[in-house]
Amino acid sequence: MAFEVLDEHEQGEQVQKWLRENAASILIGIGLGLLLLFGWQQWRTHRAQRHMDAAVQYDALSADVTKKDYDAAKAIAARLKSDFADTPYAVLAAMREADIATERGDTEAAHNALDWAWQHAGIDALKAVAGLNLVRVEIAQTKAQDALDLLDKLPKGGFDATAAELRGDALVALGHKDDARAAYTDALTHLDQNAPNRSFVEMKLNDLPATAVASVEKKGS
Repeated sequence: MAFEVLDEHEQGEQVQKWLRENAASILIGIGLGLLLLFGWQQWRTHRAQRHMDAAVQYDALSADVTKKDYDAAKAIAARLKSDFADTPYAVLAAMREADIATERGDTEAAHNALDWAWQHAGIDALKAVAGLNLVRVEIAQTKAQDALDLLDKLPKGGFDATAAELRGDALVALGHKDDARAAYTDALTHLDQNAPNRSFVEMKLNDLPATAVASVEKKGS
């Protein structure tokens, strides 16, 4: 019994000795931990405030677009891209800026705005939307090969029908009618029978000339 008490006493002395020798390190570790925790909370608060400020700016941009005050909207878009580039609102603002440029017939400005959105989008869904809109502009600018290259880089999922349809458009522009037919057919497989744009894709498919094999078979009959 005395041996057990002595062991416990010795262990207690060793613990106290260790605490005395390492007190400074322990206090420094606790202090660093508190600083890191405080810094993390401050960073989260700052980030939340930035997102809130960006949201307010984007709401003002949307209001200006509704009023057709495009110059004011472009100014806000520029500010969002400059000061809030790490937020989704800057990407959305760039896409609205591209809409304004497209409405004015300025495809180059639209391309620049959408390229910025594509480069800065950190969310796959936003990146896909920005990329698809950029593909449309590149096809309109007769940059069909660039459009095809960009389609290959888009995040997968969620926009398969649109991506396939645009691939068909780019292939038609390049004169690859058979490949375009396959792309439009693929787009239709991803569209519901009641999808509003299904008839438009079917029209594009039906407007393509018959395939070379079908033409030969028709002549042979």
